[in-house]
Amino acid sequence: MRYAMIMAGGVGTRLWPVSRAETPKQLVPLIEREDGGPREALLALSCARLEGLVDEDKRYICTNESYRDLITRHVPGFTDERVLGEPVGRDTVNAVGFAAAVLHKRDPEAVFAVLTADHIIRPDAKFREIIDVGYRLVEEDPTRLVTFSIKPTYAATGFGYIERGDPITNSDGIGYRVERFVEKPSLEKAQAYLEAGAFGWNAGMFVWKASTIMDCLRRYKPESYEGLVKIADAWGTEEQGRVLSEVYPELPKISVDYAIMEPAAREHLRARGTDHEASSVKVCTVEMDLEWLDVGSWPSYAETLPEGAGGTRTSGRSITHECSGSLVVNTDDTHTVAVLGAEDLIVVHTREATLVMPKDRAQDLKTLHAKLPDALK
Repeated sequence: MRYAMIMAGGVGTRLWPVSRAETPKQLVPLIEREDGGPREALLALSCARLEGLVDEDKRYICTNESYRDLITRHVPGFTDERVLGEPVGRDTVNAVGFAAAVLHKRDPEAVFAVLTADHIIRPDAKFREIIDVGYRLVEEDPTRLVTFSIKPTYAATGFGYIERGDPITNSDGIGYRVERFVEKPSLEKAQAYLEAGAFGWNAGMFVWKASTIMDCLRRYKPESYEGLVKIADAWGTEEQGRVLSEVYPELPKISVDYAIMEPAAREHLRARGTDHEASSVKVCTVEMDLEWLDVGSWPSYAETLPEGAGGTRTSGRSITHECSGSLVVNTDDTHTVAVLGAEDLIVVHTREATLVMPKDRAQDLKTLHAKLPDALK
């Protein structure tokens, strides 16, 4: 049976002050609609992309427990039992393992997609077709771990890369074996990857069988596996909350790429051409040739807005004059932001706080965020 889990636990400090602890970026209506209707939240867009792909009662969200009420109130169709609330964030391998443990207990044959809550992906129909290829690959061979790679449009240094190997039959011409994962490269290497044509950006989205992921955790990250088994054993009992709150914070914090995908890819390469190849996990990738944007910072958010005079982009009540390459965002409808002569500047105003910074310092916003009083975080 097909399931989906959307990871929606991040606070989004690089989108402060709009993204705050009590209103994280995935729940804030930030994205302007082409038809001029009300802005939409990233999480709502992620959920809408699943229409016609996964039954509503098979969709889950993994998030911080403190966001549970916000999600069940504001995201249509999500009931309390399909929100997996983490007591604390323990990085992506434990969010994935949490979902795998719960889904495997519900359905030993569960195959689930791991999707993100902070990406803009268009068109929806093509996205669904591509994810369907991932499901079919795993349903055909449950030992497959399928990841998705975005066809790159420029030499990005802020993303990890996946190198494609041999094509996989029955994958609509977009499925491949994975040769290797590469962490964020230098500009020179990123340019070489772009020119080679065999590399894609790591989208952080996956499809796999829940039982296969649990077995990978047992082999590659036993500390997480042991804790997640305890959580699964208590799930649905009176001990569920107590065990989750005691065990989950002690799980080792690490990403799913480091904990599972990279060691699994190395094992797969070693097993090729040997008697062990058929039984080893097989790391695959499906290429996504579509519009994809990781809305993780103000410069990337700017790309969701139409470009105005001088390359300046605005959202909300604002007036700009003789500005170039800047971004002005105002979420306070009672206030007007006026900007004159700014070059490559970011200005963000809310009722609680105002941010002004050079565009090329956007990655340093986390440092500033750490200095804020808790009431403003």
